[in-house]
Amino acid sequence: MASNNHSSVTEFILQSFSENPQVQILIFGLFLGLFIMVFTGNSIIITVITLNPGLHTPMYFFLANLAFLDIFFSSTVVPKLLQNLITKNTISYGGCIAQMYFLTWCLGAELLLFTAMAYDRYTAICQPLHYTTIMNKTACCLMAFAVWAISGSNITVHIIMIVPLPFCGPNVIDHFFCEIPPLLPLSCSSTNVNDVMVVVSGMLFAFLNFLLVLVSYGFIISSILKIRTKKGKKKAFSTCSSHLTVVIMYYSTVMYIYVLPAFGLSLNKVKLASVFYTVVTPALNPMIYSLRNKDVKVALNKLCSFLRK
Repeated sequence: MASNNHSSVTEFILQSFSENPQVQILIFGLFLGLFIMVFTGNSIIITVITLNPGLHTPMYFFLANLAFLDIFFSSTVVPKLLQNLITKNTISYGGCIAQMYFLTWCLGAELLLFTAMAYDRYTAICQPLHYTTIMNKTACCLMAFAVWAISGSNITVHIIMIVPLPFCGPNVIDHFFCEIPPLLPLSCSSTNVNDVMVVVSGMLFAFLNFLLVLVSYGFIISSILKIRTKKGKKKAFSTCSSHLTVVIMYYSTVMYIYVLPAFGLSLNKVKLASVFYTVVTPALNPMIYSLRNKDVKVALNKLCSFLRK
């Protein structure tokens, strides 16, 4: 009995994808394959950036941070999800809180990191003469630290408010993993304050950061259009298109999950979207950045040549 938080619930039951064993095997293989892609692809990105001095620039510093976040992000969800597909769909109270903590920490950090990456591109394209001064090593490290610290502080406040809530039953979470929106309805007491905090946090982290990214790219596109040569325009667009593609994919699902339910959207409609941003997007990020980035492809070819020798 979890007496420390005045709760009689010691474990939660997570929703199953299907009761059909054959379907579960297919889903297991799908998620295992995606997780391998996440781990392998993002590890390669980190290795390539680390081993190539030519990629030791602010843009690739933030890209390496994103790759690490994607690995950490998926690792908080997929291993337990795979275990539940072959055993019973349960998670301990402490395990649920821990999963929710690290999942939301990574989620907020990625949203903030996208803003930092957009600011880096804005500085590089709109203020090229001052770029090396503004985006120096110290500034980049401070921005990366702020990304982790702000997101960590946000989820810590949420957890401090969730832990005292009593959970007397039922203990079935209407989701595939532990996340704040589907957990709160299981509490035996009022969660109005928690619900408001989730919406406010979602607005600040999702809408505000998305607005900052859009403003940055508004200035970026305006500057690119002023470039006279087609080659210059193409090069400028190529350095931004990958980031913008990932941002749109990511923000669309996060807003769908954390903000729209407050306006009446059923949680049943957002579960698959949450799986998308925790597994699918992290698996696609390395391909998007490597296939659309000439510098990464050149560095990757050098690494492959070195390994073959």
